[in-house]
Amino acid sequence: MKAIILAAGQGTRLKKYTENLPKGMLCFMGKTIIERQIGMYRKCGIEDIIVVRGYAAEKIAYEGIKYYTNKDYANTNMVESLMAAKNEFDDDVIVSYSDILFEEQMLETMMKSTADFAVAVDDDWKQYWQRRYGRIDFDTESLSIDADGNIIELGLENPKLENIDARYIGLLKFSRQGLEHIEKIMEEAYLNFGDKPWQQSGKNVRKAYMTDLLNAIIECGKNVKAEHFHNGWIEFDTNEDYENACRWVEKL
Repeated sequence: MKAIILAAGQGTRLKKYTENLPKGMLCFMGKTIIERQIGMYRKCGIEDIIVVRGYAAEKIAYEGIKYYTNKDYANTNMVESLMAAKNEFDDDVIVSYSDILFEEQMLETMMKSTADFAVAVDDDWKQYWQRRYGRIDFDTESLSIDADGNIIELGLENPKLENIDARYIGLLKFSRQGLEHIEKIMEEAYLNFGDKPWQQSGKNVRKAYMTDLLNAIIECGKNVKAEHFHNGWIEFDTNEDYENACRWVEKL
């Protein structure tokens, strides 16, 4: 099994701390976010670790890591970064965003998932959101799960709260067979949606979010399994996120 860390973005909402620095290189409790992810992967037995760089790529340089570059990071998004590492699609893969941290138990559960497409979701996200923002009706997106535990839709911004069954985290697992399906989906998408809206985000395929890709997988009739968790993760998306996390740690 491999791990791919998507770390190409600029992180403009963290610019108070990330001028000329990828946000995954923010220092938290003495180590960068990416360094902590690498350590967690290795602790759980994943040694084949790939980082997709982009903005300030030269700042991300760890020994024993394989690197790919999304050179057009300023005009693309997560899916394009994932596809930059498609040469690694010859084994099961854990994919993580570079601006999150997650508990060991969460990673171990994702590694054990037998689904071709597995997505970590937080059932207790409202608790985290209340602490994070002081409200639960801010920076939200839809995520609907059917009776069989499969995600049937996700990624619409600011939905009604009843349309949020759980919170998308940014930690996924794709099997080797699942990755073959993704390559086929993306081959068709690049051919037909290079300059027009692809999925519900309304962006063209090169600017597509990971949730757009997941919706495309669902449209193809494939099951996207929701792996349920109860908190156990943290996101560093804004200046306030970083400051809050540092403050919470100080109180421990």
